Amino acid sequence: MLYLVPTPIGNLEDITLRALRVLKEVDLIACEDTRRTAILLSHYGITTPTTSYHNHNERRKTPQLAAKMMGGASVALVSDAGSPGIADPGFFLVRACHEAEISVVALPGPTALIPALTASGLPSERFVFEGFLPPKKGRQARLMALAQEPRTVVLYEGPHRLVRTLSELARHFGMERAAAVGRELTKQYEELRRGTLGSLHAYFAAQPRIRGELVLIIAPQR
Repeated sequence: MLYLVPTPIGNLEDITLRALRVLKEVDLIACEDTRRTAILLSHYGITTPTTSYHNHNERRKTPQLAAKMMGGASVALVSDAGSPGIADPGFFLVRACHEAEISVVALPGPTALIPALTASGLPSERFVFEGFLPPKKGRQARLMALAQEPRTVVLYEGPHRLVRTLSELARHFGMERAAAVGRELTKQYEELRRGTLGSLHAYFAAQPRIRGELVLIIAPQR
């Protein structure tokens, strides 16, 4: 059995009782970063063994984990924050489990995009989640296509690229397109800033240093 277990995106209280039970009962926890997961496990007194499973070793580790499960072990997959497989490792292992007829159970739980979207005040009845934009190849073509999107657009971005991304969004979508930026969601310095793409770019460009992971919400083309 493979369990996909969402973990808090910041506040350690944002985890379900079911998730805690699964993490205690499985034979092994596959973690994007064992050091990061150790903080959560220690907080809740969970002593289940862990192993690393991340973008750089997932192709090599997938057959090993699948073999363990075919031998009768149960494995929980967690990412550093949020739901495994959503802009995080997980796809290769889930696919391998289906191919080997290993049961896969996905638990509901935290993910950054939903609280950012619902708190933004932008239309949420229809939206498209694009994850991270391509850093180079295909980036401008993706932006041009998204500029005509009739649904609200949700993006993830890192602090080092936020100003560049807001500048490009303003150029392709228009300076006056409504948008919001969620930063450090559920954490001590949580911030949700609304405005136009132009005003958001001006605000963040003036900041001496931007920290934390970010979610961008852009209103649909009307």
